[in-house]
Amino acid sequence: MEKYICIHGHFYQPPRENAWLEVIEVQDSAHPYHDWNERITAECYAPNTASRILNEKAVIKNIINNYSRLSFNYGPTLLSWMQTSDPETYAAIIDADKESVKHFSGHGSAIAQVYNHMILPLANTRDKETQIIWGIRDFEYRFHRKPEGMWLAETAVDIESLELLAKHDIKFTILAPRQAKAIRKIKDVEWTSVDNSTLDTRRPYKCNLPSGKSIALFFYDGDIAQGVAFNGLLNDGKKFAHRLLDGFDQAPEEPQLVHVATDGETYGHHHKHGEMALAFCLDYIERHKHSHLTNYAEFLAKFPPTYEAEIHENSSWSCVHGIERWRNNCGCSGGTPDWHQQWRKPLRETLDWLRDELAKVYEAEASKILKDPWKAREDYIGVILRRTDDTILKFLKDHCIQDVEHNRVFRMMEVQRNAMLMYTSCGWFFDEISGIETTQIMQYACRAMQLVSQIVEVNLEKEFLQRMQAAPSNLPALENGAEVYRKFVLPSKTNLQRVGMHYAVASIFEEDPESFPVFNYTTHNDVFIRKEAGEQKLVLGITKVRSNVTRSEKKFAFAVIYMGQHNIIGNISIDMEEDKFASMQVRMIDAFEEARLGDIIGLMQTYFGPDKYTIWQLFQDEKRKVFNLITYQSMRDLENSLRRIYNRDYPLVMALANNDAPIPNAYRTTFEYILNADLTRSFESERINVRQVERIMNELVQWKLHIEDTGKVERLAGESVFKEVKRISAEGDNYKRIEKLNRLFPLLRKFDLKPNLYKSQNLYFEISVRNREHDGHSAEWIKQFNLLGENLSVKLE
Repeated sequence: MEKYICIHGHFYQPPRENAWLEVIEVQDSAHPYHDWNERITAECYAPNTASRILNEKAVIKNIINNYSRLSFNYGPTLLSWMQTSDPETYAAIIDADKESVKHFSGHGSAIAQVYNHMILPLANTRDKETQIIWGIRDFEYRFHRKPEGMWLAETAVDIESLELLAKHDIKFTILAPRQAKAIRKIKDVEWTSVDNSTLDTRRPYKCNLPSGKSIALFFYDGDIAQGVAFNGLLNDGKKFAHRLLDGFDQAPEEPQLVHVATDGETYGHHHKHGEMALAFCLDYIERHKHSHLTNYAEFLAKFPPTYEAEIHENSSWSCVHGIERWRNNCGCSGGTPDWHQQWRKPLRETLDWLRDELAKVYEAEASKILKDPWKAREDYIGVILRRTDDTILKFLKDHCIQDVEHNRVFRMMEVQRNAMLMYTSCGWFFDEISGIETTQIMQYACRAMQLVSQIVEVNLEKEFLQRMQAAPSNLPALENGAEVYRKFVLPSKTNLQRVGMHYAVASIFEEDPESFPVFNYTTHNDVFIRKEAGEQKLVLGITKVRSNVTRSEKKFAFAVIYMGQHNIIGNISIDMEEDKFASMQVRMIDAFEEARLGDIIGLMQTYFGPDKYTIWQLFQDEKRKVFNLITYQSMRDLENSLRRIYNRDYPLVMALANNDAPIPNAYRTTFEYILNADLTRSFESERINVRQVERIMNELVQWKLHIEDTGKVERLAGESVFKEVKRISAEGDNYKRIEKLNRLFPLLRKFDLKPNLYKSQNLYFEISVRNREHDGHSAEWIKQFNLLGENLSVKLE
């Protein structure tokens, strides 16, 4: 009987975008990366598109795209981020699905996911259906085909959710073995109760639903999945393969499917090099032909269920108590000992109250201008996916009863979008209400309340805060959810005025303020004047700011004075007349050109009033950018001072060293600083200056000095090597370039520097395949190219 193996990866991160700016602001906990999406992409999502298979000498012998042989789902909100922030990885994932269609009898390996990972059994019927519809539409937009399966957040399931999946032509979903309640052979009468240890997971099951529809269920092998996620099975790809192969019944009566499902982040993020173990496992299974790799859709098409199953409703894969993790103090958290989760229930109840209040306003107001408000919500995913003028006009034409203010329509739609985003499951997953996942979902709640207050005169925030007082924090200083909201959510709250002030302050440092993007806002200057005098800068302007999401817009007059370092003072007005602005412009420019800074500040107060903005009002990333610019200039001044000492006293220090005289620490510090600056600069330049690197490293050895920031040097070196390999790829028989690059690697090894060569290895492998016969290359080119392969640890079999 035929044997099949399927490995499913659930690739997902919660949406991390600022609810107003719709970009991810810097997350210091993800250092050295900008944010957690970027870090996990580097550690997991991208490596799985080009995973290494090593030979016995730990040299790369093959590179494969794991996704093309897996079953997988990607969170729609994660793919939305990736499409913009890492289009190369995004394209590789989409291409892998296309490849899997060819490989698995016309069935793609990607399956859909409920849109923003909402726990469906805890959602109302309307939200369940919209989550499913949005997940399907998002999948079709990205993968250009209809999904056959759909991943339920945390595999949390109830009958109504399965009914809705079946209603929308989803053929199967994946569950944990403990979620099966009873099974029987189709057409048998008696049910057999099962549990985690007695269920045969090697076959699909048909779940007959009250409506008369049905859906197939795949219950993954829990023991093997546990081994992959927690018990070291990814330490050895061959061991992983054999564990899967050992999962078959040796005397089967029907085709068998041994399959596992885990978080996709297991392969590279949770387990370093886990993607390589996965690649080896997949390759080993394919080469030894003891069984066939497949995906769920292909197996289901070949072998329809012969058994049916009943489920435990309100169950999931990550909470032994069912779905209590997302509404109660059940103890599931994996966090700090002795911390409680008593905040979960009041948070859930508060958001349920808010959802219902928002729905009342939505129905009352939207019914006045929309043909079918809830159908409009379902179709709004089309606008979210493509915020173009054509898409927006089509949406308005399809759903509006009459011509209305566009911003009113889109405010209502955004209320509903944020009302669903606030139920993203990760908000309850851990054990502290002030965690970034929980404050993120509170941001969505805050945004929804702000938007609804712009539609009707209602203040839901007051009662929201009263209710959140019942959600206790584990941290005494924070007390409860209301205080967490005030401290971590309200500072992020944004309106057009704050965006306008951000633009005004940030424009001081932008070379072309006309093209300066402000996240998901568009700016247009009616007037923009910038004056500079040494470090001091003055900016005056009249600018229109428009939200690309709600289409709301306002015009502002502003003035900002920069006095050096981090000293910035700005003012903004939404109602300044043009003649008043013109008068202010003349007086302030005169004062600036005559260096009367005190008068400028006085004029700002006269024309704008006492309220002022400073650098602290900038959004987080721009604030960092400005501080970096300021710090960079100060550090260059420091470097110039130290370089003068280095150049002047170099002979003296040489004389001290040659005569075994002690070198003062001040000189050591100076020399180390200058040599490190030179080393960094040699890698930051467009082309690596290998001779310069050799000189610097020889001096570091000579003076017994150290490389200060090895992480930064490794990153820059990796980027520089990749640039050189790209030039090698584009050129013909230029062996001199390869020879020069090969001189760099002994220097890196001498200082135990381990740059990230991931992209360089991928490109070298591609060049190797392209030039397998080395046609047209000289013997010296071949020699140097093979040496480069040794340095990159790549050897094509």
